[in-house]
Amino acid sequence: MDFWQFVSVGYTETMGIPIVSGRTFEPADTEGSPVVLINEALAKRFFADRDPTGGRIKPSAPGNVPFFTVVGVLKDVKQAGVAEATGTELYMLTDQLPKAAGFVPRQMNFVTRSTLPVDSLTSGYRQAVASLDPTLPLIRIQSMENAFDVAIVRPRFLTLLLSIFAGLALALAAIGTYGILSYLVSQRTQEIGIRMALGADRNRILQLVMTRGLLLSAIGLALGLAGSVAATRVMGSLLFNVTPTDPITLVVVAGLIVVVAAVACLVPALRATRVDPLVVMRES
Repeated sequence: MDFWQFVSVGYTETMGIPIVSGRTFEPADTEGSPVVLINEALAKRFFADRDPTGGRIKPSAPGNVPFFTVVGVLKDVKQAGVAEATGTELYMLTDQLPKAAGFVPRQMNFVTRSTLPVDSLTSGYRQAVASLDPTLPLIRIQSMENAFDVAIVRPRFLTLLLSIFAGLALALAAIGTYGILSYLVSQRTQEIGIRMALGADRNRILQLVMTRGLLLSAIGLALGLAGSVAATRVMGSLLFNVTPTDPITLVVVAGLIVVVAAVACLVPALRATRVDPLVVMRES
Protein backbone atom coordinates (compact mmCIF):
# COMPACT_ATOMS: atom_id res chain seq x y z
CA MET A 1 0.00 0.00 0.00
CA ASP A 2 1.42 3.38 -1.01
CA PHE A 3 -0.85 5.73 0.96
CA TRP A 4 -3.02 5.32 4.06
CA GLN A 5 -5.65 7.97 4.71
CA PHE A 6 -7.58 8.24 7.97
CA VAL A 7 -10.64 10.39 7.31
CA SER A 8 -14.02 11.25 8.74
CA VAL A 9 -17.50 11.28 7.28
CA GLY A 10 -17.83 14.04 4.67
CA TYR A 11 -14.17 14.02 3.65
CA THR A 12 -14.75 13.08 0.00
CA GLU A 13 -17.48 15.70 -0.38
CA THR A 14 -15.28 18.40 1.17
CA MET A 15 -12.30 17.52 -1.02
CA GLY A 16 -14.46 17.07 -4.10
CA ILE A 17 -13.11 13.57 -4.85
CA PRO A 18 -15.47 11.85 -7.33
CA ILE A 19 -16.90 8.43 -6.51
CA VAL A 20 -16.20 5.96 -9.33
CA SER A 21 -18.36 3.16 -7.94
CA GLY A 22 -20.15 2.29 -4.71
CA ARG A 23 -20.57 4.97 -2.06
CA THR A 24 -18.59 7.11 0.34
CA PHE A 25 -18.58 6.92 4.15
CA GLU A 26 -21.92 7.54 5.87
CA PRO A 27 -22.76 8.51 9.49
CA ALA A 28 -24.07 4.99 10.15
CA ASP A 29 -20.59 3.59 9.42
CA THR A 30 -19.17 5.11 12.62
CA GLU A 31 -20.93 2.41 14.65
CA GLY A 32 -21.16 -0.23 11.95
CA SER A 33 -18.86 -2.97 10.68
CA PRO A 34 -15.37 -1.99 9.45
CA VAL A 35 -15.47 -0.45 5.97
CA VAL A 36 -12.90 1.21 3.71
CA LEU A 37 -12.67 3.19 0.51
CA ILE A 38 -10.02 2.54 -2.12
CA ASN A 39 -8.77 4.45 -5.15
CA GLU A 40 -8.76 3.37 -8.78
CA ALA A 41 -5.09 2.38 -8.73
CA LEU A 42 -5.67 -0.09 -5.88
CA ALA A 43 -8.80 -1.44 -7.56
CA LYS A 44 -6.94 -2.07 -10.81
CA ARG A 45 -4.06 -3.81 -9.05
CA PHE A 46 -5.96 -6.10 -6.68
CA PHE A 47 -9.47 -6.29 -8.15
CA ALA A 48 -8.70 -6.27 -11.88
CA ASP A 49 -10.99 -9.18 -12.66
CA ARG A 50 -14.04 -8.14 -10.61
CA ASP A 51 -15.94 -5.29 -9.00
CA PRO A 52 -14.11 -4.29 -5.81
CA THR A 53 -17.29 -3.07 -4.12
CA GLY A 54 -18.17 -5.64 -1.47
CA GLY A 55 -14.66 -7.09 -1.49
CA ARG A 56 -12.69 -7.50 1.74
CA ILE A 57 -9.27 -6.15 2.70
CA LYS A 58 -7.20 -6.90 5.81
CA PRO A 59 -4.75 -4.08 6.54
CA SER A 60 -1.24 -5.08 7.53
CA ALA A 61 -1.26 -3.67 11.05
CA PRO A 62 -0.13 -5.11 14.40
CA GLY A 63 -2.70 -6.90 16.49
CA ASN A 64 -5.83 -8.79 15.55
CA VAL A 65 -7.11 -6.47 12.84
CA PRO A 66 -10.36 -7.63 11.21
CA PHE A 67 -11.23 -7.63 7.52
CA PHE A 68 -12.59 -4.35 6.16
CA THR A 69 -15.30 -4.30 3.50
CA VAL A 70 -14.78 -2.10 0.45
CA VAL A 71 -17.84 0.13 0.05
CA GLY A 72 -16.60 2.46 -2.68
CA VAL A 73 -13.92 3.32 -5.22
CA LEU A 74 -12.67 6.90 -5.44
CA LYS A 75 -10.99 8.75 -8.27
CA ASP A 76 -7.19 8.72 -8.10
CA VAL A 77 -5.61 11.67 -6.25
CA LYS A 78 -2.02 12.86 -6.73
CA GLN A 79 -0.62 12.50 -3.21
CA ALA A 80 3.12 12.41 -4.01
CA GLY A 81 3.09 15.35 -6.42
CA VAL A 82 1.68 16.18 -9.83
CA ALA A 83 4.72 14.74 -11.62
CA GLU A 84 4.65 11.40 -9.78
CA ALA A 85 2.65 8.32 -10.68
CA THR A 86 -0.55 7.72 -8.71
CA GLY A 87 -0.06 5.09 -6.02
CA THR A 88 -2.47 2.70 -4.36
CA GLU A 89 -4.51 4.39 -1.64
CA LEU A 90 -6.69 3.15 1.21
CA TYR A 91 -9.17 5.36 3.09
CA MET A 92 -10.16 4.27 6.61
CA LEU A 93 -12.81 5.86 8.80
CA THR A 94 -11.19 7.45 11.86
CA ASP A 95 -14.22 6.79 14.09
CA GLN A 96 -13.83 3.03 13.52
CA LEU A 97 -10.11 2.80 14.28
CA PRO A 98 -10.19 2.55 18.11
CA LYS A 99 -12.56 -0.39 18.04
CA ALA A 100 -11.53 -2.09 14.79
CA ALA A 101 -7.77 -1.49 14.73
CA GLY A 102 -6.97 -0.50 18.30
CA PHE A 103 -5.31 2.82 17.53
CA VAL A 104 -5.97 6.42 16.49
CA PRO A 105 -3.83 8.74 14.33
CA ARG A 106 -1.30 10.79 16.29
CA GLN A 107 -1.86 13.81 14.05
CA MET A 108 -4.64 14.93 11.73
CA ASN A 109 -5.25 17.34 8.88
CA PHE A 110 -8.52 19.27 9.04
CA VAL A 111 -10.10 20.22 5.73
CA THR A 112 -12.98 22.68 5.44
CA ARG A 113 -14.82 24.11 2.47
CA SER A 114 -15.67 27.81 2.67
CA THR A 115 -16.07 30.86 0.47
CA LEU A 116 -14.35 33.04 3.09
CA PRO A 117 -10.61 33.80 2.99
CA VAL A 118 -8.35 31.66 5.16
CA ASP A 119 -7.21 34.57 7.36
CA SER A 120 -10.77 35.27 8.50
CA LEU A 121 -11.23 31.63 9.60
CA THR A 122 -7.92 31.09 11.39
CA SER A 123 -8.95 32.52 14.78
CA GLY A 124 -12.12 30.44 14.82
CA TYR A 125 -10.15 27.27 14.11
CA ARG A 126 -7.70 28.00 16.91
CA GLN A 127 -10.48 28.68 19.41
CA ALA A 128 -12.28 25.47 18.48
CA VAL A 129 -9.14 23.37 18.93
CA ALA A 130 -8.21 25.15 22.18
CA SER A 131 -11.65 24.42 23.59
CA LEU A 132 -10.96 20.71 23.15
CA ASP A 133 -7.35 20.71 24.33
CA PRO A 134 -5.29 23.90 24.85
CA THR A 135 -2.05 21.94 24.41
CA LEU A 136 -2.85 20.82 20.86
CA PRO A 137 -0.83 22.79 18.27
CA LEU A 138 -2.49 24.06 15.10
CA ILE A 139 0.03 24.68 12.32
CA ARG A 140 0.23 25.30 8.56
CA ILE A 141 -3.21 26.79 8.01
CA GLN A 142 -3.43 27.47 4.28
CA SER A 143 -5.81 27.40 1.36
CA MET A 144 -5.84 24.56 -1.14
CA GLU A 145 -4.72 27.03 -3.81
CA ASN A 146 -1.58 27.79 -1.80
CA ALA A 147 -0.90 24.10 -1.20
CA PHE A 148 -1.28 23.43 -4.91
CA ASP A 149 1.01 26.34 -5.82
CA VAL A 150 3.72 24.96 -3.53
CA ALA A 151 3.34 21.51 -5.09
CA ILE A 152 3.81 22.78 -8.65
CA VAL A 153 6.41 25.50 -8.06
CA ARG A 154 9.26 23.39 -9.46
CA PRO A 155 7.35 22.06 -12.51
CA ARG A 156 6.09 25.60 -13.18
CA PHE A 157 9.63 27.01 -13.07
CA LEU A 158 10.92 24.28 -15.38
CA THR A 159 8.01 24.90 -17.75
CA LEU A 160 8.78 28.63 -17.80
CA LEU A 161 12.46 27.89 -18.44
CA LEU A 162 11.63 25.49 -21.26
CA SER A 163 9.17 28.00 -22.75
CA ILE A 164 11.88 30.67 -22.85
CA PHE A 165 14.33 28.31 -24.54
CA ALA A 166 11.60 27.14 -26.94
CA GLY A 167 10.86 30.76 -27.88
CA LEU A 168 14.55 31.43 -28.49
CA ALA A 169 14.83 28.26 -30.57
CA LEU A 170 11.81 29.31 -32.65
CA ALA A 171 13.31 32.76 -33.21
CA LEU A 172 16.65 31.24 -34.23
CA ALA A 173 14.85 28.87 -36.59
CA ALA A 174 13.06 31.80 -38.24
CA ILE A 175 16.28 33.80 -38.55
CA GLY A 176 18.12 30.77 -39.90
CA THR A 177 15.43 30.05 -42.48
CA TYR A 178 15.41 33.68 -43.58
CA GLY A 179 19.21 33.75 -43.82
CA ILE A 180 19.45 30.56 -45.86
CA LEU A 181 16.71 31.64 -48.27
CA SER A 182 18.26 35.10 -48.66
CA TYR A 183 21.60 33.50 -49.48
CA LEU A 184 20.02 31.09 -52.00
CA VAL A 185 18.17 33.96 -53.69
CA SER A 186 21.35 36.02 -53.93
CA GLN A 187 23.21 33.03 -55.39
CA ARG A 188 20.47 32.36 -57.93
CA THR A 189 19.79 35.96 -58.93
CA GLN A 190 21.17 35.34 -62.44
CA GLU A 191 19.05 32.19 -62.84
CA ILE A 192 15.94 34.04 -61.67
CA GLY A 193 16.64 36.89 -64.09
CA ILE A 194 17.03 34.47 -66.99
CA ARG A 195 13.79 32.69 -66.06
CA MET A 196 11.95 36.00 -66.00
CA ALA A 197 13.52 37.03 -69.32
CA LEU A 198 12.26 33.77 -70.83
CA GLY A 199 8.73 34.48 -69.71
CA ALA A 200 8.42 33.30 -66.09
CA ASP A 201 6.05 35.64 -64.26
CA ARG A 202 6.45 36.90 -60.71
CA ASN A 203 3.98 34.34 -59.29
CA ARG A 204 6.06 31.53 -60.76
CA ILE A 205 9.26 32.92 -59.21
CA LEU A 206 7.48 33.37 -55.87
CA GLN A 207 6.26 29.75 -55.99
CA LEU A 208 9.75 28.51 -56.89
CA VAL A 209 11.47 30.20 -53.94
CA MET A 210 8.72 29.41 -51.45
CA THR A 211 8.71 25.74 -52.47
CA ARG A 212 12.45 25.49 -51.95
CA GLY A 213 12.25 27.17 -48.54
CA LEU A 214 9.30 25.16 -47.30
CA LEU A 215 10.92 21.93 -48.50
CA LEU A 216 13.99 22.67 -46.38
CA SER A 217 11.73 23.58 -43.45
CA ALA A 218 9.78 20.32 -43.84
CA ILE A 219 13.01 18.31 -43.70
CA GLY A 220 14.07 20.15 -40.55
CA LEU A 221 10.60 19.69 -39.03
CA ALA A 222 10.70 15.93 -39.67
CA LEU A 223 14.10 15.67 -38.01
CA GLY A 224 12.87 17.77 -35.10
CA LEU A 225 9.78 15.60 -34.55
CA ALA A 226 11.95 12.48 -34.62
CA GLY A 227 14.25 14.07 -32.05
CA SER A 228 11.32 15.06 -29.82
CA VAL A 229 9.97 11.50 -29.84
CA ALA A 230 13.44 10.21 -28.94
CA ALA A 231 13.58 12.62 -25.98
CA THR A 232 10.23 11.56 -24.49
CA ARG A 233 11.86 9.85 -21.50
CA VAL A 234 13.47 13.11 -20.43
CA MET A 235 10.37 15.26 -21.02
CA GLY A 236 7.93 12.81 -19.45
CA SER A 237 8.91 13.81 -15.89
CA LEU A 238 8.13 17.49 -16.61
CA LEU A 239 4.63 16.99 -18.01
CA PHE A 240 1.31 16.83 -16.17
CA ASN A 241 -1.91 15.47 -17.67
CA VAL A 242 -0.34 15.26 -21.13
CA THR A 243 1.82 12.58 -22.71
CA PRO A 244 5.16 13.43 -24.36
CA THR A 245 3.79 12.16 -27.69
CA ASP A 246 0.41 13.87 -27.40
CA PRO A 247 -0.78 14.13 -31.03
CA ILE A 248 -2.65 17.41 -30.57
CA THR A 249 0.42 19.10 -29.06
CA LEU A 250 2.68 17.81 -31.83
CA VAL A 251 0.27 18.97 -34.54
CA VAL A 252 -0.10 22.44 -33.00
CA VAL A 253 3.66 22.89 -32.57
CA ALA A 254 4.35 21.60 -36.09
CA GLY A 255 1.73 23.98 -37.49
CA LEU A 256 3.30 26.91 -35.62
CA ILE A 257 6.74 26.07 -37.01
CA VAL A 258 5.34 25.83 -40.55
CA VAL A 259 3.73 29.27 -40.20
CA VAL A 260 6.99 30.78 -38.88
CA ALA A 261 8.95 29.12 -41.69
CA ALA A 262 6.48 30.39 -44.31
CA VAL A 263 6.79 33.96 -43.03
CA ALA A 264 10.59 33.64 -42.98
CA CYS A 265 10.55 32.36 -46.58
CA LEU A 266 8.17 35.04 -47.81
CA VAL A 267 10.57 37.99 -47.49
CA PRO A 268 13.37 36.51 -49.69
CA ALA A 269 10.73 35.19 -52.10
CA LEU A 270 9.19 38.64 -52.56
CA ARG A 271 12.64 40.11 -53.07
CA ALA A 272 13.30 37.52 -55.78
CA THR A 273 10.16 38.64 -57.65
CA ARG A 274 11.58 42.18 -57.86
CA VAL A 275 14.65 41.07 -59.79
CA ASP A 276 15.04 43.13 -63.01
CA PRO A 277 15.98 40.70 -65.79
CA LEU A 278 17.56 43.50 -67.86
CA VAL A 279 19.92 44.47 -65.05
CA VAL A 280 20.82 40.83 -64.41
CA MET A 281 21.52 40.12 -68.08
CA ARG A 282 23.65 43.28 -68.34
CA GLU A 283 25.72 42.29 -65.26
CA SER A 284 26.16 38.67 -66.30
